[in-house]
Amino acid sequence: MPPLRSWFNIPRGSHFSLANIPFGIISTPSSKTPRVAVAIGDHALDLEVFAANNGFSALSTIQPHQAVFSQASLNDFAALGRPIHSVVRKYIQSIFVQDTPYPEVLQTNAALQKQALFPLKEIKTHLPFRIGDYTDFFAGMNHAYTCGVLFRGPTTALQPNYKHLPVGYHGRASSVVVSGTPIRRPNGQILQNPSAERKVPVFSPCKKLDIELELGAFVCKSNPQGEPVPIGEAEESLFGVVLMNDWSARDIQAWEYVPLGPFNAKNFGTSISAWVVLAEALEPFKTKAMENDEQVLPYLQEKEEKSVYDIKLQVDLKTRSGASSTMTKTNAKNLVWSFPQMLAHHTITGCPMQPGDLLGSGTISGTTSSEMGSLLEQSENGKISVKLSGGEERKFLEDGDEVRISGVCGSDEEALVGFGECVGRIEPAHELKL
Repeated sequence: MPPLRSWFNIPRGSHFSLANIPFGIISTPSSKTPRVAVAIGDHALDLEVFAANNGFSALSTIQPHQAVFSQASLNDFAALGRPIHSVVRKYIQSIFVQDTPYPEVLQTNAALQKQALFPLKEIKTHLPFRIGDYTDFFAGMNHAYTCGVLFRGPTTALQPNYKHLPVGYHGRASSVVVSGTPIRRPNGQILQNPSAERKVPVFSPCKKLDIELELGAFVCKSNPQGEPVPIGEAEESLFGVVLMNDWSARDIQAWEYVPLGPFNAKNFGTSISAWVVLAEALEPFKTKAMENDEQVLPYLQEKEEKSVYDIKLQVDLKTRSGASSTMTKTNAKNLVWSFPQMLAHHTITGCPMQPGDLLGSGTISGTTSSEMGSLLEQSENGKISVKLSGGEERKFLEDGDEVRISGVCGSDEEALVGFGECVGRIEPAHELKL
């Protein structure tokens, strides 16, 4: 299909084309109260103001629910369900399309344009959801294999359960932050000499601070406790997708993770992008997941072959010198489990989910060094240095480093479906007097 053309100026190459319409939470200099908006080109459309000025006059479906656009999170809008998300998105597209059937709503309404449209550079974005629970999975098989080789060798790189279920752990929802929020280097227990006969840790700032290139998916539908979400219905329970950086303290993790897994090494910060791309906008970019040569149990079997997304992902690192280097270019199709499978597995016990719950994909990596989504992989756990522009090197992140993740679907510069960026800068650890 040819790209949708708009009467509104959407810059060529924008992640937020008319084919996208992602949702987020904004505030502005004139109104500090967070509320719902959509991104369109290099602007945000304030849906609270839009609704208050009869913007939804031609969409009777949403009129009884317009209060959701005045909320400080997307939870209430998400809870309305996928059919409502779809009609709202399509209606907003129809408002901006070149031959809009409703020109009086916005195209010829200069007063409302002035009130409701804000340049992205002038707004503040906020965490899009009130996140009750956060679960991080391990669905990037290349990452799982490479890390397994580093720590266990190639013959036992993947654990026996890996291809039979989406491995995951319960993360810390309270430390999920929106893009642009600084990340403080954590302190913790570190085993400086793993080969020593007597294993005694020291207390120290993390020395192996790392990134994890991930996607996150938000839940929009609750299930009663004791009632699993069937795999055939799981997709309808998912609102949309964000970029994610699940920052990791590798040395703290190495000491603490046996026998119960990550704890303090993962609970200090997880960054997500500000704009949530609806599942419907991503539908044209569905593709096959990585091949799984095991027969999965029936509750995880999907009818559709295409269950993950063809999203081009990139990680850039800017150091204190101001020099920027591209660290990673990979693709989100490097997942062996889909978000519907993660949700079906998560709830098979009857675990209740709520709108706003967040599912992380796990680190997404390709097979070559330039496709790997963590420094742990690229530096082989600190054995080699990663070359940066300007002659700098990294094994792990240093204070002042800024990590910038971007992701985009498609190649038509007039119809990209992108996520913008997920950015975080490392601040020094607290100096604790113990």
